[in-house]
Amino acid sequence: MINTLEVDSVILEFDSKRVLQDVYLKSETGKVTGLLGRNGTGKSCLMKIIFGEISPNDKSIRLNGNALLGNHRYARDIRYLPQGRFMPKMLSLKRIFNDFELDFMDFTTEFPGFEKFYKAKLSALSGGEQRIVEIYTILASKTKFCMLDEPFSQVMPVHVETIKNLILREKKKKGILITDHLYKYIIDICDELYVLNNGKTYLTNDIRDIEALGYAKI
Repeated sequence: MINTLEVDSVILEFDSKRVLQDVYLKSETGKVTGLLGRNGTGKSCLMKIIFGEISPNDKSIRLNGNALLGNHRYARDIRYLPQGRFMPKMLSLKRIFNDFELDFMDFTTEFPGFEKFYKAKLSALSGGEQRIVEIYTILASKTKFCMLDEPFSQVMPVHVETIKNLILREKKKKGILITDHLYKYIIDICDELYVLNNGKTYLTNDIRDIEALGYAKI
């Protein structure tokens, strides 16, 4: 089944300053949707609005045509990887993988070397290793959509290709919305790419569109 997540009519203001307006974004099963934009353009705010963590001035969020009202999201519908750490460090990896109903053996196949941490607390891992656990649990979870905010920026380059391949594997089962300042990684794997500029989203067709919107010289 192909699931569709649509966001439009988003208006967000802070102290009379309009951050987002006329936003439209669509994600669906089988596609990686990229979201690019300069610092402060509202990318993280938009993800938090979709997830229900921020209440904007106005919004329309629809899952398979049905409006998502209020600030509650079911994990079976949407999972969200924020920029900052979100997992309690006192939890063991065994507990985390049990709670997320994930196969630890699959994880260690993708990321060899983590076998020794199975019974360890998350606090025993380095910051980069903790981030890998968080990325994997969100990506591999049983959910219709997952949103990834800066997944590449906090991990070692040696793990980037593994994460990209994991995203391509998981998109077969869910829709993936991703943003990262390391934009070349996003361009490599996305099926559709939006640029957020002056509070509005623009669906791009090629690299020239990205340059014309003033995001970057590719």
